[in-house]
Amino acid sequence: MQNFIFTERTEPEKRLVGERVKDFGEIYNAFSPVEAGSQSERCIQCGDPFCLTKCPLHNYIPQWLKSVSERDLDFAFKLSNEPSPFPEVMGRVCPHDVLCEGDCTLNDGHGAITIGSIETYINEEGFKKGLKPSFPGITTDKKVAIVGSGPASLSAATYLLRAGIAVDMYERADRAGGLLTYGIPNFKLDKKIVERRISFLEDAGLKLHLNCEIGKDKSFADISSDADAVFLGLGATTAKKARIANENAKNVVLSMDLLTDVQNRLFGNKYNDSLSVKDKRVVVVGGGDTAMDCLRSSIREGARSVTCVYRRDAANMPGSKKEYKNSVEEGAEFIFFSSPKSIVMNDAGEAIGVEFVKMRLGTPTDSGRQSVEEIPNSEFTVEADMVVMALGFNPEVPKFLAENGIETNEWGGIVVNEDGETSTAGVYTGGDSVRGADLVVSAAYDGREAANKMIKQLLG
Repeated sequence: MQNFIFTERTEPEKRLVGERVKDFGEIYNAFSPVEAGSQSERCIQCGDPFCLTKCPLHNYIPQWLKSVSERDLDFAFKLSNEPSPFPEVMGRVCPHDVLCEGDCTLNDGHGAITIGSIETYINEEGFKKGLKPSFPGITTDKKVAIVGSGPASLSAATYLLRAGIAVDMYERADRAGGLLTYGIPNFKLDKKIVERRISFLEDAGLKLHLNCEIGKDKSFADISSDADAVFLGLGATTAKKARIANENAKNVVLSMDLLTDVQNRLFGNKYNDSLSVKDKRVVVVGGGDTAMDCLRSSIREGARSVTCVYRRDAANMPGSKKEYKNSVEEGAEFIFFSSPKSIVMNDAGEAIGVEFVKMRLGTPTDSGRQSVEEIPNSEFTVEADMVVMALGFNPEVPKFLAENGIETNEWGGIVVNEDGETSTAGVYTGGDSVRGADLVVSAAYDGREAANKMIKQLLG
């Protein structure tokens, strides 16, 4: 260990830009055993590792780095899969630059350990070797119903099944995975990765009910009466509005509608021709990872031009820095310090552009982040054939929540106690249903912790 003196930080190789924008394949090449071992040997094995503290799941990062450096893949695989429900997914989609890698001690002059890529390597190499996550089978007479199949739900199911508790999972879509399947593009997360994890859970005893919407196809009362506890993984898919003039014009679309439609086409499902961006000038409003996903998907779908407009600068964008960098590499253009004022329409009610106003940074708020303020008389227009709104999401609030005494707050988040239990006894939740739109790793943490509370309640 501690070979950081002799070995520099190495990023995984990316496919050439001219190659990767022609398809939706993952852009990063996997580490080889030599590369993973060499990078792992750079770890200085901190007595108080900041990387572990910054990770929401508190993954055993120094420990599995040491195991990889010692070529003990089996132990690294076990360590990786213990606190994380799907580490090969986390290795691909986590914003490591602001979490574990962002707090790595070696950032002070040497460059952080390439933690995310090594996490992916451990699991993909483990799967090649025939390693699988361990489950005991259904060994109890207890059952939990889970609504939704996104990250929080899959995490909760993982830990319940590890305890031998049966799980019935209800998903309204035709495929499980929620955000992992229909919200994150293939070039970041190949859907075979998600399908493999779900297959592990089904082998462990998960009963998956697809095309089944609770409150429509099946009542909440039906599933709760047939279970000892319920977990709600409803997510946050209600798009936030810009609250500007003409935002309901034709050709103004919501980010998740665009991403879902692209994924439907890739799956061979029915898709909406009106959402096609081919040969269009696409303007994306917003600066988070979802905005970057829309930019990069539009490029691959053959857009004539792709422009992102954000009210702050690149340094203040809320998403991962590597996603911004990838977007720039792939040809997206950026206009900073600009906020939308109205959608410009033609006589047919179609959007033909967006009027923006220039912004500047103001005084810091209580959070420490600088506010933004308009620059008077600085309006300008960006022409567009399609406008994509990527301004974030609020939780969904289906009718069955209030009908069953499940309280929500003023912005739609489900109210929970310290155990993740809602105002209705025996009903738990977590992830975006509680936090609003947040990280996949945060949802995975919430699902794991809620499962542990349910296990304690059901098994003592």
